Amino acid sequence: MNAEATPLRLRTPPGAPFAFEIAVDVRGPRGFRVIEPGQGARSYALVRAEQPDYLDLFEALARDFGSRMPLARTPPPPRNGGPTLRPLLTEPVAPEILYGYGDPCVVRVGEGEWRLLVTSNDAPNAFPILASRDLVTWQLTGFVFPEGRAPAWALTGPNQADFWAPEMHRVADAYWLCFTARMQDRSLAIGLARSEGPDGPFNADEAPIVTGDVIDAHILVDARGAPWLIWKKDDNGVWPRKLAALLHREPARVNELFAAPEDQRTAVLALTLWPWAETLEPMEQFFVLQPLIEAATAEFTGFAERLEELEARARGAEAAEIAAIARALRTRIHAQRLSADGRSLEGEPVVILENDQPWEAHLIEGVWITQEGGRYHLLYAGNDFSTARYGIGAAVADAPTGPYRKSSEVLLSSSAEWWGPGHPSVAIGPDGLHHIFLHAFRPGVVGYKAFRALLAAPSRFEGGVISLDGSWLRRTCLGRERPA
Repeated sequence: MNAEATPLRLRTPPGAPFAFEIAVDVRGPRGFRVIEPGQGARSYALVRAEQPDYLDLFEALARDFGSRMPLARTPPPPRNGGPTLRPLLTEPVAPEILYGYGDPCVVRVGEGEWRLLVTSNDAPNAFPILASRDLVTWQLTGFVFPEGRAPAWALTGPNQADFWAPEMHRVADAYWLCFTARMQDRSLAIGLARSEGPDGPFNADEAPIVTGDVIDAHILVDARGAPWLIWKKDDNGVWPRKLAALLHREPARVNELFAAPEDQRTAVLALTLWPWAETLEPMEQFFVLQPLIEAATAEFTGFAERLEELEARARGAEAAEIAAIARALRTRIHAQRLSADGRSLEGEPVVILENDQPWEAHLIEGVWITQEGGRYHLLYAGNDFSTARYGIGAAVADAPTGPYRKSSEVLLSSSAEWWGPGHPSVAIGPDGLHHIFLHAFRPGVVGYKAFRALLAAPSRFEGGVISLDGSWLRRTCLGRERPA
């Protein structure tokens, strides 16, 4: 289907529990006209094709047609206690920083010297580098890949590029940087770059070190001095497309997979839109399919069980397709040894973590591992980054590849002040104590390209337990007495 043909007229295939007719106007800003037989027509116009605009659309559809209300428009569940997070950066320190401080990597690079690197999405200058002498005042020192300096394999350009989750670590006598970028075929890959100093210039390898829709790389140097690469296989970006395609071909499966009427309606809207949605750039496609994702994960265990039952009844190609969706409901964190020069991987990758806790729902990501007390303390994020259900979990192991023992409870969740805390990093502060650094959204302003603030909390790694001490936070201000 030609994505520029206008208007596109879409009808729900026969067999679905509900039926819609949707006209999509793609001349400039998106426009939608939705008809449910017997209910009349409603028209909607998007100012832009960004996530907040689609959230407005799906919020209106929920009111008008009984589909699921977007999670991004609902407050988080009440949090019982927990530390008060300290905001460090709540505004851009330079106009070139377009999207705030998502996926923050804070590293100490010398006595009284720290650097911060953050996600830049499709900004022309990729990966801001900020410097601080006290973790309170920051200044922009440059970019890992200034405009025109990105690796040749990485896709660039507005609404196409995705430069995510940079991490910098001192390895031997150089600074190694791992990052995620989108390749020319739109798949996600992990690259490595190196510099003699923490502010660059960084020279990227000619090709990615890991490909195949992978994100959120982390470099760990183990107790013996051997470097490891940790990453996530981004299967949670795969199964929604496969599910939408399956439901479009077999709309009667909606009732078999979704129990709640609002989720059935959401699924029917998604399968109706799929012939158009499959032509979109990856992030806009995610915006369109996000309600389907939330319908599937609202009762995640039940949905997974019903999918397995459907797989057992299916035959041939459909059974294989359902099996692929079921496998992709598990997002897996991998670890593999890096060569001494960091130019290649050695041995075979090992799965060290996957989503298996209720609060995590369909995904985990953003791993950071800290060695302390002879153990490997792993922090990670879980659930959907663009909602208040996102949070931080913890696990501990005696070796880099595990087995990791997870805490049964979320370590840090949303509060009334900050939504979606996630993608942690750990550094020792001026006080000589470990601190966790993370991003979060202001309440109700969440999503891709929304501003994310940099927050911090002191942490303890003791007896195989990772904890955030709220009373400790009140006593300290990153090494300084907090003013009364």
